[in-house]
Amino acid sequence: MGLFDFFKKKKDKKKLVKKEKKIKEAKKAPKVKVEPKPKKKRVKSKKNIEIIYKSLKEPHITEKATNLAQQNQYVFKVFPRTNKIEIKKAIESLYGVDVISVNIINIPRKRKRLGRIKGFKPGFKKAIIKIKQGQKIETLGT
Repeated sequence: MGLFDFFKKKKDKKKLVKKEKKIKEAKKAPKVKVEPKPKKKRVKSKKNIEIIYKSLKEPHITEKATNLAQQNQYVFKVFPRTNKIEIKKAIESLYGVDVISVNIINIPRKRKRLGRIKGFKPGFKKAIIKIKQGQKIETLGT
């Protein structure tokens, strides 16, 4: 058994000597400066586009909504099954702004009557999005 250990030790020493030579050669080689890669621009992927069209319907333009736009808050109609996370991702990818918070309001349906005919005005879900100070969403005409 001692003979086999003896041979193993020699092989290990040879490997160590080869590694040391490689390290010395690497130190002698001139150092090359690596230029940082330019940052890639955000490209809308198919998933982002799907999120946008599955969550946002349209901007909700009313007198109150235009007043909120002065406070960096914008109002959108959204589909009933969307949640705050999906809305945030959709706004950030579509308009390129930083969303601070998302508040959701469910507007219930309302009874309407025209003569003897009774019916309902459909309800909807709207989201109030607060964005970072100094940023704007230009499509709303503000």
